[in-house]
Amino acid sequence: MKFVAIVGTNSDRSTNRKLLHFMRTHFAEKAEIEVCEIKSLPAFNEPKDKTPPAAVKELSDKILAADGVIIATPEYDHSITAALKSVIEWLSYTTRPLINKCVMIVGASHGMLGSSRAQAHLRQILDAPELKARIMPSSEFLLGQSLQAFDDQGNLIYADKVKELDECFDEFLLFVSITNQLLKTAKINTDQNKKFSWKQAAEEGASL
Repeated sequence: MKFVAIVGTNSDRSTNRKLLHFMRTHFAEKAEIEVCEIKSLPAFNEPKDKTPPAAVKELSDKILAADGVIIATPEYDHSITAALKSVIEWLSYTTRPLINKCVMIVGASHGMLGSSRAQAHLRQILDAPELKARIMPSSEFLLGQSLQAFDDQGNLIYADKVKELDECFDEFLLFVSITNQLLKTAKINTDQNKKFSWKQAAEEGASL
C-alpha cells in the first residue's frame, strides 16, 4: 500500500515530523509512506475560480493516488495548527481529494496528553460535507513527552509506544483494505460529493 503522510505544522523543530519519518522507516516493509510538508503552502484565500495553487494541486494529486493518508498533528491552544487548517481548507474548497479517503490521525506533544484535543478536533473537521474522509474509528496514537521520545537516529525509544504504534498501523492497514474494497464494490460516486455546495443544499431543502 502507498500512503501520504502530512506533517501538520510549519515548525522546523516538530516532533510530529520525527514521528512520521520514524513511521516511514519502521513500516517500510508493510507500506510505502511519503512524508509531505506544508511549510511552503500559501495561506488559504478562497479563490473565486476554485483553482488551487500549484503546490496545493501537487499535494492533492498525491492524496488522490494514495491508498490512504496519515496526518500527524500537534496541539496548539486545544486545536490543530493554523497551517494545517489552511491546507485542509484549500483541499475542501478546490479539489476535494479527501472524500472517501482513509485517514489515520497521529500526534505528538511536548506534554503528557499527546495532542488528544487536536486529534478530536481534526476528526470533526474531516467529517465536514466538503471533506467526508473515512477516518479510522476507535483508534488514536498519542505520543506525549515527545521531546525525549527520539534518539539521534530518529528512532522512537519508548518501547510501549512502538508496540502501540505497531498495533494502530496494522489496524489502519486492515481498515484501508476493507474500506477501499467496500467503496469499490458499492461504486460510491465521489464525483457527486465533490460537487457539494451549501447553496445547493439550501435550495434543495427549500423545495421540500
